[in-house]
Amino acid sequence: MRGWSTTGRYLWRHHRPAVIALGLALGVAGFFAVRLTVFTLYWADPAHREQAIEGWMTPGYVARSWGLERDVVLAALPLPSDTRPSARPTLTDIARTTGIPLTHLIAGLEAAITKAQGE
Repeated sequence: MRGWSTTGRYLWRHHRPAVIALGLALGVAGFFAVRLTVFTLYWADPAHREQAIEGWMTPGYVARSWGLERDVVLAALPLPSDTRPSARPTLTDIARTTGIPLTHLIAGLEAAITKAQGE
């Protein structure tokens, strides 16, 4: 019976691209497994749910914290038309860009959240 070192040497010599592809696939799968675990543990903590809205938060963070669809939060914000969907501006950035005071922006967002939760 061959040992692992003999089998490994054989595979490396004769199937190097497949071994490299397997290593890369395992690395990518490991990355996403760790990422999933970290996000799951973070959002499972009750301290991160229904947090008071602050300027450092992004619309996506607010939506996740309050258990809403991201589109509900985005619709409540006066985002500039040139904002990319993949951009992650904070509420402070949005307030600065639109010229609306942060307190007014947060108040409007809180009203939208209350309305969405009542539906």
